[in-house]
Amino acid sequence: MKYCYWGLVFFIFMLIQVKAEDGFMKTRGVQLMLNGAPFYANGFNSYWLMYMGADPSMKNKVSSAFQQAKDHGLSMARTWAFSDGGDSPLQYSPGSYNEQMFQGLDFVISEAKKNGIMLVLSFVNNYDQYGGKKQYVNWARNQGQSISSDDEFFTNSVVKEYYKNHIKTVLTRRNSFTGVAYKDEPTIMAWELMNEPRCNSDPSGKTIQAWITEMASYVKSIDGNHLLEIGLEGFYGPSSSEKQQYNLNFQVGTDFIANNQIPGIDFATVHSYPDQWIPNSSEESQMSFLNNWLSNHIQDAQNILHKPILLAEFGKSLKTSSANQRDQLYDTVYSAIYSSAKGGGAAVGGMFWQLFTEGMDNFRDGYEVIFSENPSTASLITEQSQKINHIRKMYVRLRNMEKWKRARDVRRAEASHSGYSTGN
Repeated sequence: MKYCYWGLVFFIFMLIQVKAEDGFMKTRGVQLMLNGAPFYANGFNSYWLMYMGADPSMKNKVSSAFQQAKDHGLSMARTWAFSDGGDSPLQYSPGSYNEQMFQGLDFVISEAKKNGIMLVLSFVNNYDQYGGKKQYVNWARNQGQSISSDDEFFTNSVVKEYYKNHIKTVLTRRNSFTGVAYKDEPTIMAWELMNEPRCNSDPSGKTIQAWITEMASYVKSIDGNHLLEIGLEGFYGPSSSEKQQYNLNFQVGTDFIANNQIPGIDFATVHSYPDQWIPNSSEESQMSFLNNWLSNHIQDAQNILHKPILLAEFGKSLKTSSANQRDQLYDTVYSAIYSSAKGGGAAVGGMFWQLFTEGMDNFRDGYEVIFSENPSTASLITEQSQKINHIRKMYVRLRNMEKWKRARDVRRAEASHSGYSTGN
């Protein structure tokens, strides 16, 4: 039955197309891929989204943030999928969850989806804010575990089970607004293991290396749809000792190269805070550090890791600098990203810290960007969005042309063999 052959070829071709265009972010070499085309984007951090989304009197700020972000060409956002213990928790205690807070996260995902914004969701904090590793360690102590340091978050078996349970709970959560399980939701671009993991008690990096390996494998065992990143700031470790000079004396138990080479880690991240890391240095010194820091990490992603890199946090506080100085930092970061992205390189985008809407005075930390208050910064953000989105649209047009050509070739081949369609 020869007539079946070309029908089968066409069916397989269409099946491959559908799989490539299921809406989930993927990687190919140093590029992120969305629906078969390289994906480059401009983005932002707003850690507070779930918290606001859970409060009926404040949830309009979530909608407003996404709408304003969209209006400025932003299409990626990073936020917390955790709040452990304390006031307004997502997780009251291990395995015990606050449904109202979870519905706040449901709302965030639903609103992001409406505005065409992809999300990076983080599972836990390194720091004490919103619970963090300290809260997990305290929960284990309360169950009789003998733990001397918060760094035992990475090694204690009871703590690791608590953390894995949180991962599983988040991944299998069914959104109360969309009806879609988080692990099946394409609006989620990637999961993040931890916001800025550090393990100062083991500068060799072995503790965090083992933890990432175990947890990456666990995430992927439940969710094969989504990308995964670690949440690293980018400090170099023993695997690239010649580059530790760029760390500004930070040895925090992480290793940018070795950590990101772990199977299951799909792309690298780097954070940039010269004003925090070298606070008493001149503006020139801070900018010189930043240029080297960005250049090194983008080159390492391109040439050593062979993976995409997301500049997942950067910012400058207006409490200690002028708006013009902050704009200069944004411009430096954006230029480094564009320089790589325009050639199809590893720098896939940046996410500034952080986007606020009006009426959030209690949350201000000096790093906030409120578009209506910060017009010069807003203009820089919009300009970068336009440049990056132009790159993405160019790739989508190329992809569409390739699809059309492939479909045409299949149809021509099918037509040329139509003489065999009557069978034997």
